This record gives sequence, structure tokens and C-alpha cells, in this order.
Amino acid sequence: MTTASPAGRGWWGCLLDPALIAENLALVRERVGPDVEILAATKYVEADDLPALHEGGVRLVGENRSDALITKQEAHRDLFTWDFIGHVQSRKVREVVGRVRLIHAIDSLSACRRMQGQAETPVDCLLQVNVAGEDTKAGVGLGDVDGFLDEVAALERVRFRGLMTMPPLVDDPNAARPWFAALRELRDRLAPAWQGRHEFRELSMGTSQDYEAAAAEGATIVRVGSVLYGR
Repeated sequence: MTTASPAGRGWWGCLLDPALIAENLALVRERVGPDVEILAATKYVEADDLPALHEGGVRLVGENRSDALITKQEAHRDLFTWDFIGHVQSRKVREVVGRVRLIHAIDSLSACRRMQGQAETPVDCLLQVNVAGEDTKAGVGLGDVDGFLDEVAALERVRFRGLMTMPPLVDDPNAARPWFAALRELRDRLAPAWQGRHEFRELSMGTSQDYEAAAAEGATIVRVGSVLYGR
């Protein structure tokens, strides 16, 4: 295990300060409550800087790129629980499967089929849903979720544990609440329908901009970055 060091410099332009991270983490915890997992997004955190997160109390991290995931895990695997929060291309499945607790952004049949062919045991995933139907956003459309799940049903090594979404960008975080509520309502409908095959429990929604609104609408995981690292 790598010894924690006090700091590194990230895109936010200041040193990563474990004391500040601990302070910010406590504030996020106060705002989301005790039952919501706080995931630190590490896309812009260099591998050498990760020990500062651990020293500040972070235990769950999420990486966006498979190459960065491998690099960072080779240096600091034992410091954290690891999730993958980036969009998974089918050709990158092999690099992610077996390395993380949970894959947050599955929305393609090709990726699911690649998992089925490459995984030795069931892979825990979240189904990414494009709740607003935005052309620029990834995710299965609300009206296509049932058909998608029907097509994946025979792939027994693909196991959905919940849903994930990225709502439209809004100036007022509370304006995103209807989209978060829509994901929760979808989860509540799918859970009994797929009991025994998938466990639709988790809701990964909310980032540094709107995590409080997401938690208010039932998020079980919030994915935050700048709100932890900066002042």
C-alpha cells in the first residue's frame, strides 16, 4: 500500500489537501444523509494524488477511462473500492470487467454481449437511462428500457443492480429533480418485475452541481468531484 502524501495539483488549480477533502466530505455527508454512498470521481485526479483522497476519508472512487483505471489501480488498488463510471465501449469491456465493484453506465447490447462472452461470473452493472431523451446524451430511452431488458434477459452474466442517469444541465439544481424522480419511479416499477433476475435497487444520480437534489429524490450513490477537492 502506498503511503499517503499530503498533496498533488489538479485541474482545479490548488493542492489536494486531505484536511480540506475531509471537511468537504463531511459537508456532503451532512447534506445527503447517512444512507447515500459518496463516490469521488477521479477523472482529473492523477494517480500520485490519490493517497490524499484516502487520507481525507474517501473510500469509494469512480474512474471514467479504462486505461486510467488500470494505471491507478496498479498504484493504489488497496486504498479504495473502485467503480467504473464512464461509458463502456464494447471493445473496452475486457479492460474493466473484474476490476470494479460496479459498472455505472451500460446502455448497449454489444457491451452486454461482450460481457457475457468474457466474464467468468456475473458482472454487476447499472443501466444508464437517458431520462430526458437528449440526442447528445448516452443511455437507453425511457420508452426503450423494457425492450432492452428483454433482449439482455438471456445473458446471465450481465446483472443489473440499478439505474444511472445524467439529467439535462440546468442553472438551478432543483430543476433537475423531475428527471431524478423519473429515474426513481422507473426503478420502483422495474424492481418487482425483474425480481430474481436483476436487483433494481441502486440509483446513481447527482454530481457536484446537483447532488443534493438527487439525494432528495432517492439517489443511493452520488458522483462528486470538484465539491470535494476545491474550496
